[in-house]
Amino acid sequence: MNNLIKYNDGEIELAVSVEHETIWLSQSQISELFDTSADNVSLHLKNIYKEQELNENSTTEDFSVVRHEGSRKVKRTIKHYSLDAIISVGYRVSSFKATKFRQWATSVLKEYI
Repeated sequence: MNNLIKYNDGEIELAVSVEHETIWLSQSQISELFDTSADNVSLHLKNIYKEQELNENSTTEDFSVVRHEGSRKVKRTIKHYSLDAIISVGYRVSSFKATKFRQWATSVLKEYI
């Protein structure tokens, strides 16, 4: 990972990975961002790729992440999803935070139209 940015909306704080000119989050981070379960995020991602809304190979990347497991530091490979995938999930999740995200995304788009 080239760069880490801290995202803080007042309720959650995420370390966001920036590489290849996009933002990358794990399923766990996406679920935290939209206040939903990791299983729900997984289901939406599966459908996004099944419906060919996005290409899985161009919107996923494996990153090595060091985690603390008890007293040990363990290096794990964790799949991360690009901003395109994060946005697609945000438009499918039904939660207060996802609704706020959609409102924000729509307002940003309107600024450029």
